[in-house]
Amino acid sequence: MLHAGHRNTLERLATAFIATSVFACSSIGPATVARDRIDYVGSIGNSWKQQTLLNIVKLRYGDVPIFLEITQVVAGYQLESTIGAGFNASNSNGTVVGPFTVGGTATAQGTYTDRPTLIYTPLTGVNFLKNLMTPIPPRAVLFLLQSGYPAELVMRVAVDAINGVNNQSRRAMKRAADPQFARLVELMRDVQLAGALEVRIEHPKDGSETSVIIFGPSKNPEIAAESKEIRTILGLEQNVRELNVYYGGYSGKKNEIDLMTRSMLQIMLELAAIVQVPESDVAHGKAAPGLVDTQAVGTQDGLIVKILSGDAAPKDAYVAVEYNGRWFWIAGTDIQSKYTFGFVMLLFSISDTGIKGAAPTVTVPANQ
Repeated sequence: MLHAGHRNTLERLATAFIATSVFACSSIGPATVARDRIDYVGSIGNSWKQQTLLNIVKLRYGDVPIFLEITQVVAGYQLESTIGAGFNASNSNGTVVGPFTVGGTATAQGTYTDRPTLIYTPLTGVNFLKNLMTPIPPRAVLFLLQSGYPAELVMRVAVDAINGVNNQSRRAMKRAADPQFARLVELMRDVQLAGALEVRIEHPKDGSETSVIIFGPSKNPEIAAESKEIRTILGLEQNVRELNVYYGGYSGKKNEIDLMTRSMLQIMLELAAIVQVPESDVAHGKAAPGLVDTQAVGTQDGLIVKILSGDAAPKDAYVAVEYNGRWFWIAGTDIQSKYTFGFVMLLFSISDTGIKGAAPTVTVPANQ
C-alpha cells in the first residue's frame, strides 16, 4: 500500500490538475463587456465627431464631403487551452510494500486571441444625396423645441425662414437676417421657458400628417404680451391659438405657419463659412470667403460655433482634424461651441441621412 506521504503527493497533483481544468473552462466573455462597451462607444463617438468636422472643413475648401458609417463591430475573443497530466508510483523490489517512488506531471498551455472586425459602409448614391439635401421635416424642428432645446439654437441652426422672416445665411448667396428674426427667436425662447408653447402631430383619416403649434393661455401678462407680439411679427390672427405648420415659402395666410427648414448640406455649408482659415487661402482661391484667421472669433454677429485653425495640433480640443497640413478644432473649453456641434450631430440622425436598416451591431463571441 502507499505511504501517507506518497498519497499526499498524488492528491496535490490531482488538485492542481482539477484547478487548472476549472480555470480553463471559465468564460472570458463577461469580463470583456464593461471594457469593450466603453472603449467602442468612445472610439466610435470620437471618429463620428472628427468625420463631421472634417467634412465641414472640406466644404469650405470646395472639396466633396465623404461619409463612412460603421455598420457592425465584431469583437472576437478566443482562448485555446491544452491540459495534460500523468502520475506513476513504483517500488524497486516489485512488492506491494515500500520503498515507493512517486512521480507525476501536470501541464497547461493557453493561447489568447483578440481579433476585432469592423464593417464600414460608404454613404453614397442617390438616396444618400437626396437625404443630405432634403430639408429637415418641420415636425422634427417642433419636437426639438418641445424637448427643451433652446429656441435660439434650434431656429438659428435649422430654420432658414418662418412666415417670410429670414434668418441670416452665410452660404454662397449671403443674406443678412431680417431685423425681426432675432426678436422672434427671443420671444419664442421666453414663451418656451414659460411652458406656453406646445406641439401636436395630427393624423387625419386621409393618411396625411399635420404639425400643430399651440400657444397656450398664460396668466402671466408679460408672456401673454409676448405671444401677441409673436403673432404680429408672423402676420397671424391674434385670436387663433392652434396653428398648422407647413414646409415652404410664406403663403400669406393668417392662420398657419410656413417654415423653411434647412437641409443637412445647408447646415454644413453655414458652419463651413465660419471655419477660421488663413486669409491667404481665401485670397488665392483655395477656400471660399468667410471667417479668416486675421479676424477675431467674436467679431461676426450670430456666430454659433467657433472652429479654430493653426499649424500645430491643439493640446486641449473637443474635436480636432488635420486637412491639407493644417489643423482645425473646437476648443475643449468652449462649452457653447461644443453644445452646438453636438446638436448638429443630433440633426444628422433626425434628418435620416444614414443607411437604412438596424443600428450598428456589436457582436462579442468568446470561446470557453
